[in-house]
Amino acid sequence: MIHQLPTLQGAVKQLQQVPFLASKNLYRVLSHFLEMDPAKLDAFCAALQAAKQNLIPCSRCFVWQEKNRPCLFCSNEKRDQSIICVIESWQELLAIERTEGYKGLYHVLGGNICPLDGVGPEDLTIVPLVARIDENVKEIILAMNQTPEGEVTSAYIVQKLTHKNVKITCLAKGVPVGSSLEFIDRLTMFKALSERRPF
Repeated sequence: MIHQLPTLQGAVKQLQQVPFLASKNLYRVLSHFLEMDPAKLDAFCAALQAAKQNLIPCSRCFVWQEKNRPCLFCSNEKRDQSIICVIESWQELLAIERTEGYKGLYHVLGGNICPLDGVGPEDLTIVPLVARIDENVKEIILAMNQTPEGEVTSAYIVQKLTHKNVKITCLAKGVPVGSSLEFIDRLTMFKALSERRPF
């Protein structure tokens, strides 16, 4: 039936290019836009266009910043310039900032090394990361997701930093606060036991 509605078919094809949008939700999302008040739809499209035109990655840390304005993190003298937290994407930055417990700088890699998806080290911002590390940087925090790709990326970065005089740490791994042991997966439980610390 959809092939008889070429305009609808074209809209669906565009939505199919959006990562993380599940196939079962394509028609719901499209229906939402089709039923949206025209003024609200125009405002939505204008906001996307403005974001595309006015947001650029910082040339140093690769966090999004407004064009012609300094990076919110790199230019903030109140942040600890001696610590860099390495993250996969700016979504992790938002999660870390919500804790209000980290006051250092960031470095966004733009993903993980994943040969199956055709992503190699040269596709990430690893070279600029290594170049950033001078005598003023005391610690690098590897805050990658605990996935095989995240582990490979972390190991690659560590290997690239062997000649740098910098402390390298990673996020603690183990049982989440407030969880029941009976519901913890095997890998998490193994890491919690093998990386236990004094009480």
